[in-house]
Amino acid sequence: MRVSVGLLASLAVLTLAWTAPASAADGEAASQAWDVCIGTTSALDDRVKACSAVIDGKSETGRKLAAAYCNRGHGLTDKRELDAALSDLDEAVKIDPTSACAFNNRGRVYAFKHDFDRAIADYDQAIKLDPTLAIAYNNRGESRYNKGDLDGAIDDYDTAIKLNTNYAMAYGNRGLAYYRKRDMAHALADYTARIKLAPDLLAYIDRGNVYRDSEQLDRAAADYGEAIRLAPTDARGWRNRGMIRLFQGDIRGGLANYDKALQYDPSDAFSWNNRGQARMQLGDKQGAIADFRKALELKPGLPTAREALQRLGAL
Repeated sequence: MRVSVGLLASLAVLTLAWTAPASAADGEAASQAWDVCIGTTSALDDRVKACSAVIDGKSETGRKLAAAYCNRGHGLTDKRELDAALSDLDEAVKIDPTSACAFNNRGRVYAFKHDFDRAIADYDQAIKLDPTLAIAYNNRGESRYNKGDLDGAIDDYDTAIKLNTNYAMAYGNRGLAYYRKRDMAHALADYTARIKLAPDLLAYIDRGNVYRDSEQLDRAAADYGEAIRLAPTDARGWRNRGMIRLFQGDIRGGLANYDKALQYDPSDAFSWNNRGQARMQLGDKQGAIADFRKALELKPGLPTAREALQRLGAL
């Protein structure tokens, strides 16, 4: 089960007006810190440092102070400093219990901790406080997905998309839920929408998987090829296209793709196993044995690798 927690781009940053302090010099520094703290394009480390400056400056109270804690908590979550993030977001909720931002961002922390029930409870509260917060619906959908509630997840993604018709991540997440339900037509439509809005490696991999499982191998290979074009040093495009090449009977093409996959991710037992299968079909017995042994080293008991070694008289 994939825990995407959506969270790669589920930025919920609270922005508020800022009041300058009395000192002009102090005011300029504080203003800069505030702008970076609440800036939606601020670099991660810069945001955390700027929000810390706002908090440590002790000049803000109420909603503004809560916003600083909320935004620093978001940044710490992205840095995977989850306990520190949770502390900040607890403080944000304590200071401003009407902050949908704080509840949504705290839900993200619980989701990363795989405490999906508490995540959903926080997303519920965020939605209660702001029923137009598309991110909260998307994030709640992800937690429902990770609990196995595919229909509930789809309902949340539907709402997120209604609120923001250009919400690429929600299309991708809904596509994944439909894929899990084996509803390939809806999955394909959602992944295509995701690609139109924000084409990236994962979008093409996911749509390629739909084509693969629908036995549209040429289209699957084309999507994996796009994934390779976008991220040539990521093993996933190479190994997925390698599998398609083997399915199509292009053994040498499959072997070349797995060579690349293993160059970029030598820890994947299945790539070693599949390259071993290709080498075995090409008559490279010693190369196949070496690959199958490596696959078993990484994943002891892998049935296909063990059976292949037995057929080759090497086990």
